[in-house]
Amino acid sequence: MAGAEGTAGHRPGAGPLLLGVRHHGPGSARAVRAALDAARPRVVLIEGPPEADALIPLAAEEGMRPPVALLAHAVDEPGRSAFWPLAGFSPEWVAIRWALRHDVPARFIDLPATHTLAWQREDTGTPEGKRAPQTDGAPDGEGAPGGDGAPSGEVRPGGDGAPGGDGAPGGEGAEDAPADAGVRVDPLAALAGAAGYDDPERWWEDVVEHRGVGEGDPYAPFLVLEEAMAALREVHGSGGHDRDLVREAYMRLQVRAATREFGEDVAVVCGAWHVPALRRKTAVGADRALLKGLPKVKTDMTWVPWTHRRLARAGGYGAGIDSPGWYAHLFAAPDRPVERWLTKVAGLLREEDRIVSSAHVIEAVRLAETLAAMRGRPLPGLSETTDAVRAVMCDGSDVPLALVRDRLVVGDVLGEVPESAPAVPLQRDLAGLQRRLRLRPEAAERELELDLRGGTDAGRSRLLHRLRLLGVGWGEPAASRGSTGTFRETWRLRWEPELSVRVAEAGVWGTTVLAAATAKAEADAVGAGALAEVTRLAEQCLLAGLADALPVVMRVLADRAALDADVGHLAQALPALVRSLRYGDVRGTDTAALAEVAAGLAERIFVALPPACAVLDADAAEEMRRHVNAVHTAVGLLGDTPMAGHGDLRARWHGVLGVLSGRDTIPGVVRGRAVRLLLDDGEVEQEKAARLMGLALSPGTAPADAAAWIEGFVGGGGGMLLVHDERLLALVDDWLTGVPAQAFTDVLPLLRRTFSAYEPGVRRSLGELVRRGPRPGGGPAGATAAGPPGFGADLDRERADAVLPVLRLLLGLGPDGAGAQDASGGELAGAAR
Repeated sequence: MAGAEGTAGHRPGAGPLLLGVRHHGPGSARAVRAALDAARPRVVLIEGPPEADALIPLAAEEGMRPPVALLAHAVDEPGRSAFWPLAGFSPEWVAIRWALRHDVPARFIDLPATHTLAWQREDTGTPEGKRAPQTDGAPDGEGAPGGDGAPSGEVRPGGDGAPGGDGAPGGEGAEDAPADAGVRVDPLAALAGAAGYDDPERWWEDVVEHRGVGEGDPYAPFLVLEEAMAALREVHGSGGHDRDLVREAYMRLQVRAATREFGEDVAVVCGAWHVPALRRKTAVGADRALLKGLPKVKTDMTWVPWTHRRLARAGGYGAGIDSPGWYAHLFAAPDRPVERWLTKVAGLLREEDRIVSSAHVIEAVRLAETLAAMRGRPLPGLSETTDAVRAVMCDGSDVPLALVRDRLVVGDVLGEVPESAPAVPLQRDLAGLQRRLRLRPEAAERELELDLRGGTDAGRSRLLHRLRLLGVGWGEPAASRGSTGTFRETWRLRWEPELSVRVAEAGVWGTTVLAAATAKAEADAVGAGALAEVTRLAEQCLLAGLADALPVVMRVLADRAALDADVGHLAQALPALVRSLRYGDVRGTDTAALAEVAAGLAERIFVALPPACAVLDADAAEEMRRHVNAVHTAVGLLGDTPMAGHGDLRARWHGVLGVLSGRDTIPGVVRGRAVRLLLDDGEVEQEKAARLMGLALSPGTAPADAAAWIEGFVGGGGGMLLVHDERLLALVDDWLTGVPAQAFTDVLPLLRRTFSAYEPGVRRSLGELVRRGPRPGGGPAGATAAGPPGFGADLDRERADAVLPVLRLLLGLGPDGAGAQDASGGELAGAAR
């Protein structure tokens, strides 16, 4: 390559100027800019779908900021799509901007997307009208601009956007390659191996990124790459995929047409792998024969935002690059790239409260330069700067280094497209809602706290729920770290580029987000296969504010509930309905019809539950216990909703629990849970609960059934009940010490599972009580003067006085306790009231 760089400055070869590039390579981008400045062609031809020619002028608008991507989707099947991503350091983007700046026509010359998407359908084996499994529409794993988007599997240099290494449209789809794709050549690996390198990326940085454009001859880098690729193609042919030949035939026809129109002043920017094929002389008839009979689908195209993260190989992009943030820095840095990069790293670490000084930056630069000299590299690369950052700024730790890689080496840069870009009506409505609700799409993940009592936050909540129903997963609900009230919601938001495809796909349901979500909810309700699916859909309709869809969903729900006799299905469906009632109240939605269905569902459960609990095995009994818990919670919430004709649902449910607690044919885990729920609701006195436990743990009960009763009664956090009622603890202790040795090993796993769920403090207290032994008289703790350690017979006024200042602050009584009584006990009682 050094010899080639010394050649005289002239255009390589006769005919059009062929500029072979590495996709998403900043070195190739700089070289393309220099070559175009020197050649001043009359037209620039770029590897990409020709349907996008009308979109090229949008690249000059102020609102267009890379990274962006060309999106092609089938008009009749929007989910079938392909992306052609472009970053600011992509040679194709540089060529487009150069042409627009110099008022030179720019055209795409790759195989049309109408064939690409049709080939994709053939590869997935999907019949007409059926939906194929998608990885964002990648035909054979191809599609990055400059060779990407081809239906032929582009020869990928390590999958890293190398010369001619074309990647998946939408950055996806390597797994969609057809079985006959063959072994694909890695041009970078082959050239790096010939040069004695074991790392293709390191070789590329050394010979291209760190050497810049050849002085005096801007065409030298392209001449060298063309010679190298010609040698590889003599050996490997199409590199393992014959569809390259079809794409190259189409590109040759387009180059010929441009030459007839503009003469020899034609520049072609394409993957370096294709340059030898474009240079080769072939008959026009032979090229047209290769294109005859290609399948077609009706296609639409537009620009969509893209992200650096989606350009990264870690993000799933088949022709991606490991370090888009680093490449963007190399392309944009006017000078001293290493010093500027390490200064960025230092700033990031300082923002994360790490101590990084200017001295750290200076030492890191020196170490990176020393490592580059020791490794025989012309300049420090990413590996040298990373090693320097780890040693100097991160104290040898990979934890802060992972942050540097995530935020800077990859990055969360999100591109923008102008409002004038073509878009489906649904996308335009969504963009308007995002502006009105001040909910800007961002590539970085962030949490959003919503107060549903406010108009803007309520609108944001409805929008996010509607998008989730449409399959546009912009936001995911998250656990709130603040209030747990139903008027609060927490969302985790991240806008991914492929969501543009989901929006286009959802456009078949309507032209606005509201209309599309309504139509989708109605269709999902009719096609739902289980009762629980319909109830979840009803909940989604209320959360999303789809008042027009709710009647259809409720009608389907009532029909399914009337026909479903499985109590398990009914029990799974009820909690979602009751949650919907609570959410509806917060959002001001009329839920009268929903409450009526929920009450009817609860009554059917009351009747069917006792017979369904009889004679169950261990697994079925455990599942039934979960159903009982869910129904109990739901009835507790449903009982607050007045409904004519249904009486007191809580009282009826307590009656069902009483039946469950007293039948010997019902498994012990269900009987024990029923007793515990009645005790918690105050429907059973502690004395009766102790008597029922004594019966369940009597010598006549099988040890396994007795252990299951204990699991149902005190499992799931019931340890405090045993701490404060030593009668129950004594019953468990007496039963456990009396279990026969041969049965002890059988019940031990169940008991261990029961007690291991308790908090450490609860387990410690139970251990102390067991060690001390039963107290005279038994009964609840504190019932007699002879209480356990730490419990006195009378109030300890000195300890109570120590609590009063904090209690005053919590209750807002002021420092002097105004309004409270003088005595400590009376003051506490008054404060509590």
